Parts: sequence; C-alpha cells; structure tokens
Amino acid sequence: FPSHDTDRQEIAQLSGVHRNSVKSYVKLYNKGGLEALKCFDYKGSSSVLLGHRLTLEAYFQEHPPRTAKEAAAKIETLTGQALSVAEVRRYMHQMGMSPRKTGHVPGKANPQEQQKFLEEKLMPLVEQAKTGACHLFFMDASHFVLMPYVGILWCFARLFIKAAPGRDRINVLGALNFATRKIETILNTSYVNAQTVADLLTKIAGQYGDKPIYLVLDNARYQHCDYVKELAQALRIQLVFLPPYSPNLNLIERIWRHIKKDVLGASYFDTVPKFHQAIHQAILDINHDPKTQAKISTLITPKFQLFAQNLLS
Repeated sequence: FPSHDTDRQEIAQLSGVHRNSVKSYVKLYNKGGLEALKCFDYKGSSSVLLGHRLTLEAYFQEHPPRTAKEAAAKIETLTGQALSVAEVRRYMHQMGMSPRKTGHVPGKANPQEQQKFLEEKLMPLVEQAKTGACHLFFMDASHFVLMPYVGILWCFARLFIKAAPGRDRINVLGALNFATRKIETILNTSYVNAQTVADLLTKIAGQYGDKPIYLVLDNARYQHCDYVKELAQALRIQLVFLPPYSPNLNLIERIWRHIKKDVLGASYFDTVPKFHQAIHQAILDINHDPKTQAKISTLITPKFQLFAQNLLS
C-alpha cells in the first residue's frame, strides 16, 4: 500500500484491478482494517433492463436473434434503452442464452404420430428388452464417404485437414442390440438392397433365436418390400416400422454420429484401405473395446427427443 512507497496506479497494475478499486480498498482498510476488506460486498449496479427481463425473454424465445447487434436493435425498439453490443451480449448470457448451431429436422415429420408410436409401441418393447424377455434391435444403413469430416478442436488457430481425392465409400447395414449395445453388421462397397437386409436378418436369427426378436427400422423401399417381410416372418423376426421421417427414434443413428465425429472427424485418410480399416476398427471397438463400450452406453439410452421440441417456426 502507499505506506510502502507504492502509488495506487502501480498497485492497480500489479493486482489487475482498476485504480478506483484500489482507492476504495484503501478507504475501507483505513476505516476498519483487514476485517473491513473481508466484509466488502460489492453487488454492482442494477441493469437498466431489469424491469424488462420477462418481456425480452418471451420475445427472444419466439424470435432468437442471429447476432448480438440484431438483439441490441430489438432491445432498443422494445425498451427504449440503447446498449452497446458488448452489454447486450453479456445480458443475453445472463438470461441463459448462448450462440448455438441450429439443427434440422424433416419438414414432413408428424410429432403427434411419433409420440403415439413411442408410447404405444417403442417404449413397451424397450421395457421388455430391459427384463430380457426379448431381443430388441434398431437397424439402419449408413454410407461413409471418403471426404473431409470437419470437427471442433481446441486450438490456437483454425486448422485444416486434407481432402482425399475421389469419393470412395463403404456401406454399413447395422443392427444395434439395445440390451448389449453391440452391433451386428453387413459391409460392402457396392450398395445396400433387399438382399443385404436379408443377409443381416439371417445373421441375427442364427445368433438370437432363443427369444422373440423385434427389429425397429425405417421405411426405406428395400426394407419395406415383400421379400424382406416374408423372410422376416419365416425367421420369426417382428419388423417394427418407424413412423415416416423419424430418424430421431432410431437409436442406431447415434452410433453413426459417434463414428463420424470420434473416428472420422478431423482425420485424413490418404488411401482407401486406411479409410475402410477405420470403419472396420470402429465397429470392432464398439463391440469389444471397454472404453468405447462405456461411451456407447451413455449414448444408447431410451431418451428420445421428438421433433416438436425446440422447433423454430
């Protein structure tokens, strides 16, 4: 302090606070010593928007702004208060807002039909699978293309990954076992069709024939054809078709996102074999690697988000 021949400006620089704060601390110390400093309770000034919070929250719920500058203009229109962009940004953070990347959902999805399917068909099957009364699988195909899968990294400058030449791809038709969190697959480099589905159904029936088998799948034409339905009936597999445009109810979609984000994301494969090997290894890890299995277990939970939630009008 000043008694040590150090001026207040230097103290402020050394302590990383404003000179006026140092002045206040010295006054408190001179008045009540260290105890006064311990009891210092600065609450700050009240916001000029304090009385408008409910109005602004309701408005931004319905009309989320693209930028803080846009929000500042709207706040001035609604309240008459002209604030800087920095002040508005801090205020929106205080309300619990933050910049988030929007997602997209199928425009033709029917939330009411999804809710009915979830309550009347899917959740009862989930409960049966939990008790071991049946085998419940979620089936879907994913087509992994040799292309850059960009990701988010903590780094000091924006990084770039190389883009491999060509557009080679590997197709994976998979069926996720809800109880074990393991995946049965058929892989090829041509295309997925009804015969591919038939091969996977035959594989599942051969390994899980001890209990009733239910297979949740979407309405892709090659899965909805008579050939597949008749084979499933012969193998005693019950096909449970999702409502149209309902990938959010198919748990295996979370497996595909895991592979794209954690295996392919921000990675460069300079040859096609290396790219294919990465996919094969990802499936092996899902079925056999304890660390990967622990992570998958946190992803595969019977918590389904319906498209009616957080839908931007």
